[in-house]
Amino acid sequence: MLVGSQHTSNKMDCLVCSFCFRFVGSIELQIGRKLYFQDLGVSTNHQCDMEPSSPMSEDCYEAESDDGEEIALENNESMGGCSSSNSKGVALPEGLVESLMNGGLSLPHSKEFSMPPAIPCSGGCGEAFYCSKSCAEADWEAFHSLLCTGGKTEPSRREALLKFIQNANDTNDIFLLAAKAISSTILRYKKLKLACSEEQRKYGNIVDLSILLEAWKPMSMGHKRRWWDCIALPEDVEPSNEVAFRMQIREMAFTSLQLLKEAILEEGCEPLFSLEIYGQIIGMFELNNLDLVVASPVEDYFLYVDELPSPYKEKAEEITRPLLDVLGNSYSICCQGTAFFPLQSCMNHSCYPNAKAFKREEDRDGEATIIAVRPIHPGEEVTISYIDEDLPFEQRRALLADYGFECRCPKCLQQQHP
Repeated sequence: MLVGSQHTSNKMDCLVCSFCFRFVGSIELQIGRKLYFQDLGVSTNHQCDMEPSSPMSEDCYEAESDDGEEIALENNESMGGCSSSNSKGVALPEGLVESLMNGGLSLPHSKEFSMPPAIPCSGGCGEAFYCSKSCAEADWEAFHSLLCTGGKTEPSRREALLKFIQNANDTNDIFLLAAKAISSTILRYKKLKLACSEEQRKYGNIVDLSILLEAWKPMSMGHKRRWWDCIALPEDVEPSNEVAFRMQIREMAFTSLQLLKEAILEEGCEPLFSLEIYGQIIGMFELNNLDLVVASPVEDYFLYVDELPSPYKEKAEEITRPLLDVLGNSYSICCQGTAFFPLQSCMNHSCYPNAKAFKREEDRDGEATIIAVRPIHPGEEVTISYIDEDLPFEQRRALLADYGFECRCPKCLQQQHP
């Protein structure tokens, strides 16, 4: 992927590397965070695909902390100091969630699902975490140095960034992805400009514009239409209100752009902050993005325990069952977001494609794969379908109108003029 972003709401349930989206921390930390946010009432509680099944809880469970101390987990409404519970009445004792999050409690067999430790952002924002120093450095150089809201950021810029982020969270988190696209272009521009010779710098603005265009190249690969022109009309919006709806989307983008401009505008990069460019960046994501999905080791952990042979399963479930009952369906939530893959975005459409973006339910590694659906001859263009190619001709034409072209593939020509 060239740029990707975890959905804001999903960050409550999944702690992942902000650069490669690998899960970080530990099984205990991941479960502890889920329970903590669930207790606050802010867990997203959306599943990825499968319906989880939780074993029946028992009346009393005991967990063992690192120092051998037994912790009672009781299904008892009268138990005091509970930090989490669910509709079944399963309650967890006070301090258990904290012990999971700070490493004071180890769950059985959790070492089978080891993860790299969570490395916090060096800028001190408390929002970005990484699986390695290399990912932290790569994200800082590519995106985050302009978008960090930590103490190292100049106060006025930090305040503007916080306003932009809050607006994106309140409206549409696709703006956060657009901000990453613009910040990466600015950082590439600054790096290229530093590499310019003294002779080149004599030409001033002409050279600056050519450098900016060079920095923009990675983003230029995707098909771009203005967001408010290509976004599909929601089902609850009447066709008679389409113009007003698209104007509302345009105003939303304008507000977001002004906030972002105040936060990260750099000299020489002014063209990136026109509403036309901003609209096209978001439109590019609207038309080309693929879902970003990374499987949760927490789901794998509970499935692993469920498949243990007896008596290991029963012993482990004395500890894991109450946690599973309190978590409910949220135990299976995977990392979810959206990502832009330049290679996939370069592929033209055909209603009789020879390839497709391949994503099975079990393909949850944050990557995209393109596979052939029929033999492709040397020199033949690789095409994919942007829509459901099995729909009737008129429906396909209507859907493709959002992309701004009329398909002229052999299938459409034959169906248009039988």
